[in-house]
Amino acid sequence: MAQVGGLVMLQPEVGGSRDNFFFAGIDKVRFRKPVIAGDTLIMRMTLTKYQKRFGLAKMEGKAYVGGDLVCEGEFLLVSATE
Repeated sequence: MAQVGGLVMLQPEVGGSRDNFFFAGIDKVRFRKPVIAGDTLIMRMTLTKYQKRFGLAKMEGKAYVGGDLVCEGEFLLVSATE
């Protein structure tokens, strides 16, 4: 889900940043159900807070299999400035 969050940060509607974003932290993660080989895993990331000045992005992530929530958590990404 952290990788999906990085892709979200590259979207033009979010800001279309060409900066690199690094995974900085994870919180409130819950694994609800097991995921087994052959399952189709759908991951959704929602940007909940973005501080462009500091390059911090906070996201809420959820993963689903067949409509059932299997994992959720909060993710922090940080922009790398060159």
